[in-house]
Amino acid sequence: QVQLVESGGALVQPGGSLRLSCAASGFTFSASTMKWYRQAPGKEREWVASITSAGGTKNYADSVKGRFTISRDNAKSTVYLQMTSLKPEDTAVYYCNRGPSWGQGTQVTVSS
Repeated sequence: QVQLVESGGALVQPGGSLRLSCAASGFTFSASTMKWYRQAPGKEREWVASITSAGGTKNYADSVKGRFTISRDNAKSTVYLQMTSLKPEDTAVYYCNRGPSWGQGTQVTVSS
């Protein structure tokens, strides 16, 4: 079955950086568009970034453009989200997504 396992979340100070990882299994990763979403307390889940199967096209929400970078390693069936210049409003649970499948999420907290 499809499994998506996120990791890398942490408590970080404003202006800091983090790299999230999502290890995938149970499907043909190299043929799949992958996405990151996030959900802040009391808010709806929102799309953050997406990357096509070969990594040729990447798209970002306006709120993270220029600060976050999505990438993938098809040999490792892993998608990454490099986050820089983090702000308190980036605090959320970050989820990896492929179609109808979701990971369990990883908590990112940006606070001094």
